[in-house]
Amino acid sequence: MEMTKKTIPHAQLEVSRSAVLNNYRYYRSKLNPGTKMLVVVKANSYGHGATEFARLLEEAGVDYLGVATPLEGIRLRKDGVKLPILVLTTGTESYPEMIEYSLEPGIPTMEALKRFSDEVDKAGRSDYPIHITLDTGMHRLGFMEKELEGVMDFMRGRKNIRVESVYSHLAAADEYVHDDFTRGQIALFEQMSERLSDAIGYRPLRHILNTAGIERFTEYQLDMVRLGLGIYGFSYDDNKPLKVTSFFRCPIIQIKHLKPEDGTVGYGRKGLLSKEGNTIATICVGYADGLNRHLGNGKASFEVNGKMAPTIGSICMDMCMIDITGIDAEVGDIVTIFGENPTAADLASKIATIPYEIFTSIDSRVKRIMVD
Repeated sequence: MEMTKKTIPHAQLEVSRSAVLNNYRYYRSKLNPGTKMLVVVKANSYGHGATEFARLLEEAGVDYLGVATPLEGIRLRKDGVKLPILVLTTGTESYPEMIEYSLEPGIPTMEALKRFSDEVDKAGRSDYPIHITLDTGMHRLGFMEKELEGVMDFMRGRKNIRVESVYSHLAAADEYVHDDFTRGQIALFEQMSERLSDAIGYRPLRHILNTAGIERFTEYQLDMVRLGLGIYGFSYDDNKPLKVTSFFRCPIIQIKHLKPEDGTVGYGRKGLLSKEGNTIATICVGYADGLNRHLGNGKASFEVNGKMAPTIGSICMDMCMIDITGIDAEVGDIVTIFGENPTAADLASKIATIPYEIFTSIDSRVKRIMVD
């Protein structure tokens, strides 16, 4: 994805429509025609910009969206998104607003189940869709097997709410060493969801596969799958069929040609100049924009006109400096923080984290734009 010079006034995250659609079609191709797909757009679509991303998915034919909080779902509704939205982490105090905006709650406890049922009654609604969360080994949220009887008793013959789906979350589907554990989770989920279906007299949608699960345990796709990081261009198995969806870029705002006697660069004088001197470019991205401070002092390099320029000195709140010695560059030229080179995964590996954190750290003051 080439850039022309001097086209960006400030930092921005460019999201490629064609790449998103490519990745969606790739994962869709792994599924049976009747299997539904939920795409997770929590945390501002993993930092990509929730509304535009959700609209694109809506046009592409996605069946469900998943968000973490009611506020995320309400924002999508206010922006005109019509797709069914599953709220994975609801919080009981938000139930009236969720009903107002037709958001569907993930229900992990009896307290939540009873509370939501009461709120549906108060709203004068019936047959309202809910999603029962089962804990099959992640031990984060959801009903454990010994608690399932209470759910079945409560739901028998109930008309105001309807179990639209039952789901669980795989703890380690991306790690081969835990495959026996993953298959055990799936087996327990099938057993628990079957018991629930028999008790309530109808069969809700069942879903347990995340991105890694879709790639590695496709035979257990059941009725629906939940696609997360995969649609953003990262595979747990094979990245080749996928395309990078986002490019974090900014312009050079100043260039300095420094001699050895000029000393150091940046806060704490941590950026040391070479014996020959250095050409230093200042760019308008800092840790307040989501550029992790631990990537300073040469830990990471960014792309400038096809060449890699390492950071020099500490990353500042709104800016950082890169060493462009030997690179033909001028003020206004575009610097790629991550994209195809380096990737978000490359930056993540530098600071022992995961691409999720790199994406979701990008601040709201960084403009998101859809391209191609």
